[in-house]
Amino acid sequence: MLKVQPRVIQPRIKGIMLVVIGAGLWGISGTAAQYLFQKKDFSPDWLAVIRMLVSGVILLLYASLKSRQNIWRVWSTKRNVMGIILFGIIGMLGVQYSYFAAIKYGNAATATILQYLSPVIITCCMSASTKKAPKSQELIGVLLAMLGTFFIITRGDVHNISISTPALFWGISSAFAAAFNTLQPRRLLSEYGSMIVVGWGMLIGGVSFSFIHKPWQCTGQWSAGPIFAVMFVILFGTLIAFCCYLESLKYIKATEASILSSVEPLSAAVISVLWLHVTLGIYQCIGTVCIIAAIGVLSRAKDKNKKCMD
Repeated sequence: MLKVQPRVIQPRIKGIMLVVIGAGLWGISGTAAQYLFQKKDFSPDWLAVIRMLVSGVILLLYASLKSRQNIWRVWSTKRNVMGIILFGIIGMLGVQYSYFAAIKYGNAATATILQYLSPVIITCCMSASTKKAPKSQELIGVLLAMLGTFFIITRGDVHNISISTPALFWGISSAFAAAFNTLQPRRLLSEYGSMIVVGWGMLIGGVSFSFIHKPWQCTGQWSAGPIFAVMFVILFGTLIAFCCYLESLKYIKATEASILSSVEPLSAAVISVLWLHVTLGIYQCIGTVCIIAAIGVLSRAKDKNKKCMD
């Protein structure tokens, strides 16, 4: 009797699948947050503080129990203490709250796309710090991102702003916070790993924000739908998505993962249209494509620069 051998997934394909799943879950969780804010009267403050507290605790427990890591060693020096606190309050809290606020005043698709301007901000910051003008490929990426933002904000009409001022403000703010999240904790990440650093960052951000908005103060309309949406945002949109992305880096390059993670704004846009009936015009679609193309260009430019340095 012939035995059917189980199909083995190639490592590269496995990495691609993992990063696509992770990025897709991030995008869908943004749409779930929009449902909570605009349909069930939940506040971005409450969802941000709950998401950070629960996710931070679970990540640290996982790192300690499953991965057998010493989660307390990150507090060993004053420099580390200052770095992790800044990362938690300015980075994690900043990006979580600003992203949710952008969704509250706009929609998940626009908020996610605007947050993906962070590679442009990082490119500009790196050019300023090294006092070197961006290379031609980086300049093309920046120009594509600016063009995409123009189309999303104006829908092709310079005399008309198509999104609200608060949505634009918080969307751009989330891009700056995401850029800070990428640049500030690099030393900590390389020394202690992303699981510990992100876990502490989320927990610190959640604890500090608890002094402003109490976790037990929730004004939303509770029913089966909102309960599932909150669980999805915390478990699937944070923990599982994060673990999938990290696992993918074992099989594919960080540059490829960065490009493939552009599935996030696409999934947010598709689910927003299908589930919440958000209308995206032709110019907004063009703008989305421009920004995703900019991510690819800047990621490849970064990869080339790293190879040259090596």
